[in-house]
Amino acid sequence: MDYSYTIIDANAATSLQLQSQLQEYPDLRYSGTVSNCTDGLNQILKFSPDLVLVNLTNNASKCFQMVVELHQYLPTLPLMIGVSKTETHAYKAIKNGFFDYWLLPHNEFEIRKTILKLRKQEPQEVAPTKLCLKTYRDYHYIDTNDILYLKADNNATDFYMKDGSKVSAYKTLKSFEESLPDNFIRIHQSYILNTDYVSRINYGKSTCTLNTTEDHLPFSKSYKERVDLLKKRLSKNTIASLK
Repeated sequence: MDYSYTIIDANAATSLQLQSQLQEYPDLRYSGTVSNCTDGLNQILKFSPDLVLVNLTNNASKCFQMVVELHQYLPTLPLMIGVSKTETHAYKAIKNGFFDYWLLPHNEFEIRKTILKLRKQEPQEVAPTKLCLKTYRDYHYIDTNDILYLKADNNATDFYMKDGSKVSAYKTLKSFEESLPDNFIRIHQSYILNTDYVSRINYGKSTCTLNTTEDHLPFSKSYKERVDLLKKRLSKNTIASLK
């Protein structure tokens, strides 16, 4: 996600230094500098930056008043970062909802921590869980969370569902292997299973058992490494291993 930022700073030297240091971050886009909070208010209302970096060393009261005024005009305020030579204004900055507070001279480490904190609060994309099975002019949508396993049937694939139903698709098992989420693994030439439903791995019989149907799916030697990785993953989520 890209962020636009505006600098409010009467000191040209510190403003240029900050702008130079922020060039390191390609997701930050510079949208201008103004020298006082009156012009800053106009700049924010005009360009709607995501971040406002404001030097509070001089005329801090006017800058805090600017933040109060912004509430009258904007439903959501930009993230404010206060900058000052001392910690004098830190408490009031926090009370006014500032995202962070930096001490001058600008410190590369502190800037980096703030940018990482900013990125961390970005909403995470939710991976799609719907799979579309298309047959001629028929589109069948199924939720991958409801799939227990897939079984090859010549050039078709059968989907065995959590509710006991079976859905057939006229594509090979291999065609679905790469498009399914990471919790699906191939354990046999004829089977792909949803690891979320595995309740038992029996190496003696070379089978995986599912906890909803007690189906025993065979795994072959050529896919044993994948089963070993599955065992390790499942073991990490257990309370204890009893012999």
